[in-house]
Amino acid sequence: MKIVEIPALIDMHVHFREPGFTEKETILSGLKSARAGGFGCVCTMPNTKPVADNVETLRYILDEAKKYPYVTIYPICAVTKNLNSKVLVNFKELKNNGAVAFSNDGLPILDKKVFKSALESGELIISHLEDEASEAKWQIEIYKQVLEEKKVLPKLHFAHISKKRTLDLIRKEKPNCPTLTVETCPHYFTFTKDNVKNNGIYKMNPALGDEEDKEAVIEAILDDTIDVISTDHAPHTIEEKLLPYDKAPNGITGLETAFSLVYSKFGIDTVIKKMSIMPKKILDIEDYKKVKADLDKIWEVNSKAFKTKCKVSPYEGMILKGKIIC
Repeated sequence: MKIVEIPALIDMHVHFREPGFTEKETILSGLKSARAGGFGCVCTMPNTKPVADNVETLRYILDEAKKYPYVTIYPICAVTKNLNSKVLVNFKELKNNGAVAFSNDGLPILDKKVFKSALESGELIISHLEDEASEAKWQIEIYKQVLEEKKVLPKLHFAHISKKRTLDLIRKEKPNCPTLTVETCPHYFTFTKDNVKNNGIYKMNPALGDEEDKEAVIEAILDDTIDVISTDHAPHTIEEKLLPYDKAPNGITGLETAFSLVYSKFGIDTVIKKMSIMPKKILDIEDYKKVKADLDKIWEVNSKAFKTKCKVSPYEGMILKGKIIC
């Protein structure tokens, strides 16, 4: 047994589904899952119903989170109204009411003028890339345009990067982009498309890549091309995830396995840097919560014991080292 105290983890990318989809997750069940995984802060994505593009929904999320004080929610609001990728939200109003960043998540902005206008807000824009490399290329070009115009310092964060081609591009461009940051998730350095089954348990967006992509993600974590490891915790019902692959929704749970997966692969220093220090810096937040972990604990993943409502996991049965204990 080796007990250590570390800064509480910060997850920049979770889906708690409420309001609107409480059969998949609630704010309370999501927060309990986060605490079990060692997280002191989480950033909730806006693809709720109604969409988190207005002060009323934002306040609802924050008020619900106050009922569970162990984990702090920093909401991410939509970039455009109703995620329509056309009309920008009122960034200032939402920021003043508690939004920490802005993202259209799985409905990314493909209109270059709208994307540029979003960056010109000066707020942190989190971009979900569908066609990863090609979209990363033009978004970096627009980022550099805004940077060169010197009217505002743009802040761009690429969510859950998973492919070698994208990472090669980002690695080349990053020295010229002082406020461009990048995240990945544990499933992209743990699995490949060869792990995918006929059901939706391994179905996520972006989809799993090949062995070359997996190794590229590992390399990018080690050389700091990737700044942050998040979970993209995206729960669904068991019935939905067990549907045939082409009918199942994208998304897997990740809050209760992330610490162990990152620690097992990269060690405690990487956990602290990529899952606490860098998220805190990028989000410009202060958080002093601590958690304890047993670095020698060997345990088997049993999704039935998860705090999240989604009791199914691609990590089921894996033997991991290191466990959050409080």
